[in-house]
Amino acid sequence: MERSLTLELVRVTEAAALASSRWMGFGKKNEADDAATTAMRAEFNKVPMDGTVVIGEGEMDEAPMLYIGEKIGAGDGPAVDVAVDPLEGTNIVAKGVWNALSVLAIADRGNLLHAPDMYMDKIAVGPECVGSIDINRSVRENLEAVSKRKGKELRDLTAIILDRPRHEQLIQEVRDAGVRIKLISDGDVAAAINTAFSDTGVDIMLGAGGAPEGVISAVALKCLGGEIQGRLLPSDQAEYDRCLAMGLKDPRQVLLMDDLVKGDDAIFAATGVTDGELLQGVRFKGGRATTHSVVMRAKTGTIRFIKGDHLLALKPNLVMK
Repeated sequence: MERSLTLELVRVTEAAALASSRWMGFGKKNEADDAATTAMRAEFNKVPMDGTVVIGEGEMDEAPMLYIGEKIGAGDGPAVDVAVDPLEGTNIVAKGVWNALSVLAIADRGNLLHAPDMYMDKIAVGPECVGSIDINRSVRENLEAVSKRKGKELRDLTAIILDRPRHEQLIQEVRDAGVRIKLISDGDVAAAINTAFSDTGVDIMLGAGGAPEGVISAVALKCLGGEIQGRLLPSDQAEYDRCLAMGLKDPRQVLLMDDLVKGDDAIFAATGVTDGELLQGVRFKGGRATTHSVVMRAKTGTIRFIKGDHLLALKPNLVMK
């Protein structure tokens, strides 16, 4: 992949964040998502790449834009797989709370798992704890392994978990181990990324979330030197059969980093829509807006934080309220 793609992709997530952030706190998650998707698609088509969406807003007959299989990019660059979530945390924006992001990930063609839209059990950690976790082990065993690697007592660890009824037993097991918990309403891509940055105070992510988000998180953690493991959780025969159609001999097999994103190169970009532990949300003032983004590349290990200052009058492609 071309190195110059890193900055081109930040422009894409910036556009989606700018457009969707106007809907913050209005209680209209669909409008926010539509704004992000429309803006992202318009910017994607300026990027010098031959992209195919493998994780997007749904199937072709379900989503008008950025559907799975859609061709995006100017068509005159490298052939890549693209995973997108124009607005990761639609409910977050609707409520005006923390950690909504515009995110995307790319890898060379054929290197991203074409994850179906179903749940995936996940465990994620940052670079310090790579090789210490095993999704097949008990919750306590994984917490103890992270504690040992980080040189922290269990009571000093923080686990981040989606606040869902399906996680009642998981939450109790973490509490029984004496580990602190940060419960989040949505946004497990941000949660996974936060495990790789000590300033966020997050040590491990646990629990079931969307499988597509698991692949996007894997790209980010590949760039950051972290680790995520997953296991698909098909809820019925149709979902089970879809896993088989993807080429998985055992739909419930453990998916390691190389299963989720192959090869030695991938790029991840994210822009904050609302404030979070890692990225600030969009700020508006006097016809201008500021954005805060992160972009990273696995091949070089480079991580860039970018603050953008935008004159909105010159951004006519954005769908603003």
